[in-house]
Amino acid sequence: MTTAETPPTTPARPPAVWRFFLYSGIGVFMFFVPITIGENSTIPLDHLVTFLREGLGDADRYVALTLIAAGTAYPFVSGRWRQSPLRTVFAFLNILGLVAGSMIVSDYGPGWLFDPDLGPFLYNALVIPVGLLVPVGAIFLALLVGYGLMEFLGVLLRPVMRPLWRTPGRSAIDAVASFVGSYSVGLLITNRVYKSGRYNAKEAAIIATGFSTVSATFMIVVANTLDLMGIWLWYFFLTLVVTFAVTAIVVRIPPLRTIGEDYYPGVEPKPEEKITNGRVNAAWGEAGQALRTAPPLWKNVLTNFRDGLLMSMQILPSIMSVGLIGLVLALHTPVFEWIGYLFYPFAWVVQLPDPGLASTAAAVGVAEMFLPATLVAGHESEVLRLVIGVLCVSAVIFFSAMVPSVLATEIPVKLWHMLVIWFQRVVLSLVIATPLAYLIVALT
Repeated sequence: MTTAETPPTTPARPPAVWRFFLYSGIGVFMFFVPITIGENSTIPLDHLVTFLREGLGDADRYVALTLIAAGTAYPFVSGRWRQSPLRTVFAFLNILGLVAGSMIVSDYGPGWLFDPDLGPFLYNALVIPVGLLVPVGAIFLALLVGYGLMEFLGVLLRPVMRPLWRTPGRSAIDAVASFVGSYSVGLLITNRVYKSGRYNAKEAAIIATGFSTVSATFMIVVANTLDLMGIWLWYFFLTLVVTFAVTAIVVRIPPLRTIGEDYYPGVEPKPEEKITNGRVNAAWGEAGQALRTAPPLWKNVLTNFRDGLLMSMQILPSIMSVGLIGLVLALHTPVFEWIGYLFYPFAWVVQLPDPGLASTAAAVGVAEMFLPATLVAGHESEVLRLVIGVLCVSAVIFFSAMVPSVLATEIPVKLWHMLVIWFQRVVLSLVIATPLAYLIVALT
């Protein structure tokens, strides 16, 4: 009786490697390669959303209102509104957003709401574009971040993460996920990694408050509002440089510098292993592991589209409520002018055009990240519009969505921490971005 020979095993290799190049390439193309269609030069994703909005016609107003209504109901249906006092406040603010949105769509309500710079501006220039852009953008984000590109870049960037930002190399994935995805994706990753023992408290706090920016899809809305799509790549990379330069400074001063380095209670610390040689091979190994575990394309796209819808539902009511309150305070009260006095000296020193308006716009961003853009939209100075466009993203901290999202995690960052960090980031953003903006405008 003979025994059948065991067939030789072959080394495991990432299946369907072509997905890394094809899917990631499509994602890069959709987000970062401007093309001209007609007289409009912008990235393909923005063209696609424009075609969608034109196809919907007046129905786009009702699509956005449906998302607002669903987002208003969601905290009460899921029970999230009871999880903390802050969530309760935002849940009831969502009701205000639904009421305001319904009035705008039905063209019925108090006259002040229909001031072109208030309700109609928020709804037509922000709510509708965001409501369409986020779910559609999420489809292509699935290609950009789901098939190994993030992991590949994360390993390659390990040598710079610890020296510059005092975080592990794996945090590069969080940074990329936030910048091309969203702060909610980045915070989800950060919270999970912290609770698994792979980040300590300080590292998690740095990542949450320094890398958790709004996504590239939101940046498109800001760029459109400020008429910056003609220099989209300049705007994008200036924002990236300023955001991470500011973070590199803020991690070295209180309060972030004084946060402890304890790990999540009850878990075994898992510090990152060092790579001493073969970094490209190690990066490709990480990308291969991501490919090996990546879901089928249809499933990944559907999952990301669903997440994009949920995100739109959560954001749109906040834009209509917190955004409306912020705009009313900015346009009809001196509250943000008073707060803006804190930033006036810095705007004046760097010779930012119209420093009074710039300082007020900088201050109003703590309520909602879009509001600074609304205040300077249409201003004749491209330098001012570019700097404020950068500030919308680089400030990171805003109350309409990011603050409650951080407070809902296990990451040990207090509310007063975030207020101080917001002030630091605004000041540093103004100082760093302004001279670079003058240079970019001169070159273009």
